Amino acid sequence: MAEARRWLRALGRAAVPVALGALLWAAVAAGEEQRRDRIRALPELTPELLAERQRHNRLIAAALREAADTDENVARRPVPWRK
Repeated sequence: MAEARRWLRALGRAAVPVALGALLWAAVAAGEEQRRDRIRALPELTPELLAERQRHNRLIAAALREAADTDENVARRPVPWRK
């Protein structure tokens, strides 16, 4: 009888953290799915905005390429839109 209680206590000590971890994992996984669904439903994901982002990324890549090709400090260049 005492040995059975000892086994039950040991089983309980091992099962409680495992069960708690499984519950937390399930809660986080459900939240991650909801976050992905919200991102998919964003109104920002229109073809026009995606094209604008691609254009913006191309401009940044061109500026970085130019900066890598020159020896001057392009960050100190006067920018036309600053007044």
